Amino acid sequence: MLQMISGTRKQLRAEVETSLAQYRHRIFIQELGWPLPTENGLERDSFDRQDTIYVVASDTSGEICGCGRLLPTTKPYLLSEDVWELSRFAISTPSDIRLSSAEAWQNTCFLMANIVSVAASHGATRLIAFSAIGNERLLRRMGVNIHRVSTPQFIDGKPVLAFWIEIDDLTRSALGINAAREIKNPS
Repeated sequence: MLQMISGTRKQLRAEVETSLAQYRHRIFIQELGWPLPTENGLERDSFDRQDTIYVVASDTSGEICGCGRLLPTTKPYLLSEDVWELSRFAISTPSDIRLSSAEAWQNTCFLMANIVSVAASHGATRLIAFSAIGNERLLRRMGVNIHRVSTPQFIDGKPVLAFWIEIDDLTRSALGINAAREIKNPS
């Protein structure tokens, strides 16, 4: 079963924040080959600000196995203030157990449910993401209410696109989030 925590860099324990930067380095730089800034095996960038909120999944041993980064747009921004950006969304198989494909799917849905719930608790009514097309398909399969902002583009030879994630009844229902923002935990 996954454990979830969320908070700003100040709210996360220092070792969690460092482990998160190491996890992001492994996933986004080593595995996906993204050309991102890195220092000493840690992936951080200028969007890792004081007001950035992280949703972090860890396995039963405490090892990070998933994350999402939420960037508030409540400062001067071209879109409305209730829009947040979702970036650095990733989930991997926990190292302490062997998962079936159904269990891995449940973990992915659980992480997304937590991301949506955390964003909603901070006043977000929609998220915007610029991501691989595979993530769009993943969210559609979950039943999340999403729609494209633009047509796909190729960056570093991979198709990516911008899309909205509506935080509405359809998305909450698809992710098992009730009105009190309680999430059904897959076990």
